[in-house]
Amino acid sequence: MLLGDVSFHVVVITLAVAAGTVASIPEPFADATGDATGDATQPNIVFILTDDQDVTLGGLEPMVKLRQLVREQGVFFDNAFVHTPICCPSRSSYLTGNYIHNHGALNNTLDGNCASLHWQKDAELRTYATHLKKAGYTTGYVGKYLNQYANKQAGGVEHIPAGWDHWFGLVGNSKYYNYNVSNNGVAEHHGSDYAMDYFTDLIKNNSVAFLKKTIRQSPSSPFLLVSATPAPHGPFTPAPQYSHVYDGHKSPRTPNWNHHSDDKHWLVRTTSVMTDEVANHSDMTFEHRWETLLSVDDLVSDIIDTLEAENVLENTYVIFSSDHGFQLGQFCIPGDKREPYEHDIRIPMMIRGPRIPKNVTLHQIALNVDIAPTIVALSGQTAPEEMDGRSLTPLLFPARQDSTPDIEDAEWRDDFLIDYHGQGGPPCGLSACPGPPLDNFHVTDASNNTYTCLRTLSPTTNTIYCEFTMTGYVEYYDLAEDPWQLTNTAKTADVQLIAKQKARLEELRECSGPSCRK
Repeated sequence: MLLGDVSFHVVVITLAVAAGTVASIPEPFADATGDATGDATQPNIVFILTDDQDVTLGGLEPMVKLRQLVREQGVFFDNAFVHTPICCPSRSSYLTGNYIHNHGALNNTLDGNCASLHWQKDAELRTYATHLKKAGYTTGYVGKYLNQYANKQAGGVEHIPAGWDHWFGLVGNSKYYNYNVSNNGVAEHHGSDYAMDYFTDLIKNNSVAFLKKTIRQSPSSPFLLVSATPAPHGPFTPAPQYSHVYDGHKSPRTPNWNHHSDDKHWLVRTTSVMTDEVANHSDMTFEHRWETLLSVDDLVSDIIDTLEAENVLENTYVIFSSDHGFQLGQFCIPGDKREPYEHDIRIPMMIRGPRIPKNVTLHQIALNVDIAPTIVALSGQTAPEEMDGRSLTPLLFPARQDSTPDIEDAEWRDDFLIDYHGQGGPPCGLSACPGPPLDNFHVTDASNNTYTCLRTLSPTTNTIYCEFTMTGYVEYYDLAEDPWQLTNTAKTADVQLIAKQKARLEELRECSGPSCRK
């Protein structure tokens, strides 16, 4: 999907069964407010989460099996976003259903509350896993968790996050070889042998093993499985059978590719145009990212095949998404995320499962903070009020009628908060410093790259308004006119319009629970 092809209108779907009548509501919703305690009618839930997978630059193109087995069998959200384009804070939002200012994980560091002791005693106790565990679910997590997970200063590999029965968590950040995992609290080292150690395949094998064991040993117990892959995050190491599959492919030459802009904030403004050598390196990264995703495609296929072989696919919801997007040469940045631009904040998101209409694209805004309340709702419970996100179930089951606030609301959201806290930066006063080095990959950041934005998307409005905290710099784009965000119009836009955007942004910066969902 190219950015310029995105639709911004709202649709309502009516699902009909073979006999031509409106489909009934799935069994799990028969009593959405009841106390679930392992009732066999509760659905199973599988959540597959990738790392750094974009949607605007063709990040879904290599995944043919995903398209056939999930997207064409369910609902695809073509306006799905993260509210922060960085790993640990976004993953924390997936887990808790909260914006950064309410879960407290500011960045990827331990000091920034990424998997810290404080996180473990606070936000980690109120994830979707803890809610489903209380509802009688058998829970399993396999793969990358949070960037500082198992840091020795925060409990090491012995720490198993609350809510998980089976735990196979990567120590630290994404790798494909030569890493450690916590296998139910016990350190396990993996080396460089493909058959034994390639991490995406190891996640696949452990996920399948969890499914078979859980289904066969506890057939009356619903399960929750999270499979969180390192791909396509750096170091971009494909499996040997997929190495060179995409040789010669280049990252999309979008209008903002290698485009130097003088009207953006300091970090982008001071980034130099890529040389041919750096551009070639960026293209090679693009190739390898696609190649790593072929192993994720195998993981999706094996999980679906296992669910079908164990006769539980028809009672299982499968959710697929990414922790944020990515850029490869856009605004001269060879390869990174962290910016308030569409390629960084847009993500793939799709869901299949019982009674969900097949091969349908929805255009409403869906956010990473919506996944936690959605998972809780799919399990038959009511999402906690403190969650900032909204359950997506009213969109997935448009015929469903009950008394939840989301159903009573005639309208869906048309704006949301973007929040990012920059890290580091040279000690020369920032605004007077030279720009990042030409070959800067995955480290294009500075403390003055701290911002909040209001992203608005409705049938009549498609804009983004951003304030950079340390410098007071403002960016504003009307994406209906400028989808690649080439020209910052903050200084020329209508004064009253900017004032209105600013006021709404201030509201969202302070929101909590229900006030975030207005």
